[in-house]
Amino acid sequence: MALNILKFFLPKDDLFYSLFESASVNAEKISGKLLELVHENDHTKRAGIIKEMKDIEHENDNVTHQVFMELGHNFITPFDREDIHSLALALDDVCDYVYDAAKKIMLYNIDPSDQGIQKLAIAIQEGVLAVKEAVKEVRNLKNTKKIMECVIKINSAENKADDVFDLSIEKLFETESDAKQLIKMREIFQTMEEATDRCEDVGNVIESIVVKYA
Repeated sequence: MALNILKFFLPKDDLFYSLFESASVNAEKISGKLLELVHENDHTKRAGIIKEMKDIEHENDNVTHQVFMELGHNFITPFDREDIHSLALALDDVCDYVYDAAKKIMLYNIDPSDQGIQKLAIAIQEGVLAVKEAVKEVRNLKNTKKIMECVIKINSAENKADDVFDLSIEKLFETESDAKQLIKMREIFQTMEEATDRCEDVGNVIESIVVKYA
């Protein structure tokens, strides 16, 4: 009985780090699928990509749920419980927003070859790759320089997405006369830009952790 109680007080550093890394890998996978989607001309093939993205998003929901379950089971954590909760949610939001953007492209039957959509997909992937790199470095909080370099990359991708969004909206209002189409395109641009905001959220949480514990 004593051993069973003791296990709740033992550190679970590797478990939480592994779960965060799994979530970042899922974000990389789903952003890669979005990039594949916006360069696919065949509607049927795009539908297949959406199915793959749905599976990745569900897989990441399970990872997030496991983080929350472990928080409830373990008294000792590698860093503040609130920060663990915030990081798990932020990583999950990245996958959710990327998947939501893909769903809107299919639901609204939008041609994803639009230059703004494709550039935003690239910015999302750049942000996600920097997120993955930053999450990996959380295992070694002493390497603050490397972590902050990753955070700067995340912010750079978000700034790039802001610029693409602004230019795309400007062009949209100049060239699109169909009000329904304009609304659909604007919503897609906005959701894709917000996906990079969610990457920035991850960076902000990691930056906060570094300030507290490095």
